[in-house]
Amino acid sequence: MRTHMILSALGALVLGTAPAVAQNGNGGAADTTTPPAAAAKADTTEESALASLMPRNVIQHIRLQDKRGINVFESPKEPGVAFTGFQLSWGAAFTQQFQGLHHENTAAPKMVNGVNQNALMSIGNGFNNATANLYLNAQLAPGIRVALSSYLSSRHHNETWVKDGYLLIDASPIAYKPLETLMAYVTIKAGHFEINYGDSHFRRTDNGNAMHNPFVGNLILDPFTTEVGGEVYVRAKGLMGMVGITGGEIRGQVQTPEKRSPAFYGKLGVDRQITPTLRTRLTGSLFSQTRSMNQTLYSGDRAGSRYYMVVENTAATEAAQKSSGMIDPAFKSAVHAYQINPFVKYRGLELFGVIEQADGAAATDTVKRDFTQYAGDVVYRFLKNEKAYVGARYNVVQGEFAGLADEATAKRGALAAGWFITPIILLKGEWVNQKYTDFPMTDIRHGANFKGFVVEGVVAF
Repeated sequence: MRTHMILSALGALVLGTAPAVAQNGNGGAADTTTPPAAAAKADTTEESALASLMPRNVIQHIRLQDKRGINVFESPKEPGVAFTGFQLSWGAAFTQQFQGLHHENTAAPKMVNGVNQNALMSIGNGFNNATANLYLNAQLAPGIRVALSSYLSSRHHNETWVKDGYLLIDASPIAYKPLETLMAYVTIKAGHFEINYGDSHFRRTDNGNAMHNPFVGNLILDPFTTEVGGEVYVRAKGLMGMVGITGGEIRGQVQTPEKRSPAFYGKLGVDRQITPTLRTRLTGSLFSQTRSMNQTLYSGDRAGSRYYMVVENTAATEAAQKSSGMIDPAFKSAVHAYQINPFVKYRGLELFGVIEQADGAAATDTVKRDFTQYAGDVVYRFLKNEKAYVGARYNVVQGEFAGLADEATAKRGALAAGWFITPIILLKGEWVNQKYTDFPMTDIRHGANFKGFVVEGVVAF
């Protein structure tokens, strides 16, 4: 029955996008009997047809929201396009899922006002509400642009609200030779932005935009937040160094300064195309804040998890329990963390890893608590222009949870597959199995497990 439902959901989404496939006309294998001149002409025609399906970029130093942004990490130092004067560019991303997840636990009853707080909500197969992003970019001068992104709808918010906005400077604003020489290697970012701690945030789903994530879910321990401050980069010959300072919280605040301190972070890395078919990247990141009223490095995703209502009790609501299936270590007062990320791409094969350790505390903690995370992705992209892919991920988090005497663990395995119908339309599916271990009998996560499938359609441009 479950297999039939998966095939039905996939069939419905594929049928809905079939006209786009027919227009693309790029589904057949090459004819080896075609003369070389005719084949070259066909390739040129096919490339032109493919280019016609992608929006024309007019903004410099930008990571594009569609398929072209995959495996792009920091905004590129290369301009990408020539400056032709002031330019204004709009973009958007939309995502819709069909979820078939089921959960269970073995927690002891926890009665409050006659209601068992450890009884899991009944969930079944169905569509989740669609999520959407809106992007506004403006090219102000050569190498200088401004970006603004908004969430039009999200799991956690029904209303539209701004995610971030910042100024990026990659060229000298004045004609002064020493400064022009310096800016050939330096990038300055200032405003309210997604901080560049670790590389995992470049391969995650950002509310309505799931184009750059080969899977459906993000990491169990998800280091993602937006903060107010600045970053300075130095890049040359594949080497990169970055330092950043922010207020350490999602919102800018001036009250109770004795309870707040700046957040400092940095990244060092190397990213090189060794051969035309082999690329390697290795980065290490540090983040440190000693005092905060509401530190959100691991709880800054205000859009919410892709696994709706899993391991939630009968009183849960989508807005209040936005982080279903994720772990928040509750480091609200202080956090010190590092993340190491290896990445290798050889032809169509991609390997990406996460080694992360964090310690911190909430205001009520008398001692600091530790968390460790490991994750590994293996993705293979195939067909012409890497139109399809399959992937596997394993993710484990172990740590000291607030209020628990001993460490507890969450482990997730996931298998995924995707098909780029066009460079701005992606259909993907994931099978996920997540287990919780070592939680006490009184915790709703005792013996908890959720598993099943999620099918997701994405449009981003």
